[in-house]
Amino acid sequence: MTSYVGTDVGKAGVVVAVHGQDGVTVVANARAALRGWARRLPAGSLIGVEATGVYHREVVAAVQAAGHTVYLLNPRDVRHYAHAVGRRAKTDRIDAQLIARYVAQEHAGLRPYVAPTATQAAIAALLARRHAVVKAQVSLRQALRELPAGLAAWRQLQRDFKTLLAQLDAQLEQLVRQDAPLAALRQRLRTTPGLGPLSSLALATLLTRYAFRRSDALIAFVGYDPRAADSGQHRGRRRLSKRGPAEVRRLLYAAAMAAARTQTWQPLYQQDRQRGLSATEAIVILARRLARTAFAIARYGTTFDPARVTRACAKP
Repeated sequence: MTSYVGTDVGKAGVVVAVHGQDGVTVVANARAALRGWARRLPAGSLIGVEATGVYHREVVAAVQAAGHTVYLLNPRDVRHYAHAVGRRAKTDRIDAQLIARYVAQEHAGLRPYVAPTATQAAIAALLARRHAVVKAQVSLRQALRELPAGLAAWRQLQRDFKTLLAQLDAQLEQLVRQDAPLAALRQRLRTTPGLGPLSSLALATLLTRYAFRRSDALIAFVGYDPRAADSGQHRGRRRLSKRGPAEVRRLLYAAAMAAARTQTWQPLYQQDRQRGLSATEAIVILARRLARTAFAIARYGTTFDPARVTRACAKP
């Protein structure tokens, strides 16, 4: 019989509950203690762990090392589930029991967590830091735009930003060279108009980490899937789910903006605008087309083919 396990992770300890059993146990949030606990779990256990910054990492590593399946849960999903089942109180014990119940009831619709390789994790971290630097650069440029153009300190700061971004890009390229399959896929993705060095790298990292069965799964993973809000005869406005990695979603949107100006994608973008869609809606649809294109290139080992891909990407 499968054991459904819920964990409430804290800095010092992990509260563990098993669905269908009374009581909880507490395990120290330390590598040796967690690995010993994970080895004692029944074979094939399904464990739910809320994403908690860095505190959950040792729990996930211990569970996967013992050969169990782990689900890294969005705290917002768990909170909504608690409201749905009428849980009002909140303690570590209640949270662990709730997560165990959630995994028992919903595991069929959950995606098992796939740990990144060291290279994939380093690339994701560098992409996030690079974005933070660019945001700071833009913020300072806006805040200091009234300063005299010849101010020496401002000119030096701009040069420093440029140097820092160049160094981060060099580190990214060094990481890519350490992973031959990743480098090869990224090179093929770069043949797609609109996909630049960063967006192609983010997509290649994602596609080498997860085995998406369909392009729809990739689109849903990055949060570009439309979410229905219908009831009876009422057809509500569709909104993006905006789930998954925000940085990949942002890079895809930026790539779509660039693609909309290319000869390959501009006709499709203009068709969507002529249908009455806003510029943002048309860019989102183009971002989904780029994601489908990347999926096809990764799955079939091809490069960008304008004629074939345009037909294949007719679905927004």
